[in-house]
Amino acid sequence: MHEYLSPGRFIDSDHPSVVEFAEKHRGSSRDPIEQAISLYYAVREAVRYNPYTFSRDPQTLCGSYALATGESYCVPKATLLAGAARHCGIPARIGLADVRNHLSTPRLLELLKSDMFAMHGYTEFYLQDRWVKATPAFNQKLCELFNVAPLEFDGINDSVFHPFNRDGEKLMEYLVDHGQFADVPEAFFFEHLEKCYPHLFGEQLLPLLGDMQSDLSRA
Repeated sequence: MHEYLSPGRFIDSDHPSVVEFAEKHRGSSRDPIEQAISLYYAVREAVRYNPYTFSRDPQTLCGSYALATGESYCVPKATLLAGAARHCGIPARIGLADVRNHLSTPRLLELLKSDMFAMHGYTEFYLQDRWVKATPAFNQKLCELFNVAPLEFDGINDSVFHPFNRDGEKLMEYLVDHGQFADVPEAFFFEHLEKCYPHLFGEQLLPLLGDMQSDLSRA
């Protein structure tokens, strides 16, 4: 369990900004479950979800980087949540999976050339002698624009993407679970992404610019 409590390269639980964030948002309870819940909602809302922030720079996978920018995609948000939990003495790790997204935006689908989102990231906490999944990716405002209820987390049940939106339309489905890791497996992470999206790894790739909330607001 030591590796799930120790700082990592990307789950940088000892970074000053992550430490400050964890202390601010862990809540007043000494109960690890209550602290995990408090940290989950803090990460979900404090860092706005924006997939256009993806970069091939490994440093952008750090939880501290997500905090510094205030917007990020699922993996850095997952590393931030795991790092904050570790600072609070809660064993935590990240999980990676390929998912199919039926309610993306036309611009993002055009960019990816696929409706499959490879290497979707989530966090797992070790609470009451078992691992529990938490997915802090989508903030409440974005969920409202997608017409889907924001994911809640109670520290007991797995919190993963809803399969349907409020109108009963299919939202997301998990295709491949790559497993759980003590830290982001950098080589595997980028190699799999390059295999799925080779056009994003060309020499002339321009910076990804955009904002998913703005895409949805204009729709």
